[in-house]
Amino acid sequence: MYFERPPRRRGVFSYFIVALIGAIIGGVISVYIAPNYLYGKIIPMPEIYQNREVPINQGQQINITPIDDITTVEAVAKKAMSFVVGITTVQVQREFFWAREVSGVGSGVIVDPNGYILTNSHVVADGDVKQINVLFENGDTLPGQVLWNDAALDLAIVKVEAMGLPTADLGNSDSLEVGQLAVAIGNPLGLDFQRTVTAGVISGLDRTIRTSQYSVLEGLIQTDASINRGNSGGPLLNSKGEVIGINTVKIGTQVGEGLGFAIPINVAKPIIKEVVEKGDFKAVYLGIAATEVERYEREWGVDLSIDKGIIIIEISPNTPADKAGLRPGDIITHIDNQELQSMNQLKKNSIQV
Repeated sequence: MYFERPPRRRGVFSYFIVALIGAIIGGVISVYIAPNYLYGKIIPMPEIYQNREVPINQGQQINITPIDDITTVEAVAKKAMSFVVGITTVQVQREFFWAREVSGVGSGVIVDPNGYILTNSHVVADGDVKQINVLFENGDTLPGQVLWNDAALDLAIVKVEAMGLPTADLGNSDSLEVGQLAVAIGNPLGLDFQRTVTAGVISGLDRTIRTSQYSVLEGLIQTDASINRGNSGGPLLNSKGEVIGINTVKIGTQVGEGLGFAIPINVAKPIIKEVVEKGDFKAVYLGIAATEVERYEREWGVDLSIDKGIIIIEISPNTPADKAGLRPGDIITHIDNQELQSMNQLKKNSIQV
């Protein structure tokens, strides 16, 4: 007896496999074979490929045009780099019955071709250093000595035996405006990052910062150009490459960034001139923390009997102001018969006396 076996049905899975293989083959042809071997040679080029500016399978080129400020910063850096120096120090710290040597690092600005360098007083440990070395852009290193320093102003002048050094152009810090370009150059975090350039703007003027219990720096320039330990003593420059300030301190908190401060260069100008010409400078030190009467009235919401002058907030002990009998709350209206209106004016009069 003969039985004919019925035809076997193909399962759904078999159709799925065939479709998958066909899709893979079609994808290879459309993505690789057709664009590279068939289109334009055997079959017409599809419209989607006719207006492409770059070859198939290559990334599109992106052109970046630098903005003006980047060009300015580059020019300022090239101009200033030769008169910015690194300063390393060795200080002897005495603790109970022993002493140890502590190294320090900072920056400085050449302000006279005969080896006069402006920096911060705290960079040279307020003059209490065992050794100072000055590092120049060309790689030379020379020993230095502190000719003058003032911890209250946080300024110092270091001298090296050299002649014909590249010298900084000093700008006019009295003409600064908030928002102007500011470029800082220095050695943040040590000489491994020497002559680092950072840029920002003038964020504020006439700022007051307390650096210790009895030390207050006033009339400072605030900038958001990055300043770190080692930048101290280095220049803050304007768009012309002129030194407008000497970087001195930053506020290092977890909630505050971009808060760096510089001493206006106009404070240092008469000091530089006097030290270069006479070898020393004597500043008048009052020993007070004060502010303008107008600002005091605005901040505290009070109305004083006078609208101009400087009101004393705090007096350091054993200072000229303390010995003269001045007290907090006193208002200084004149110095040498000249009307006093601002802290900057007080500081200038004290330096120029």
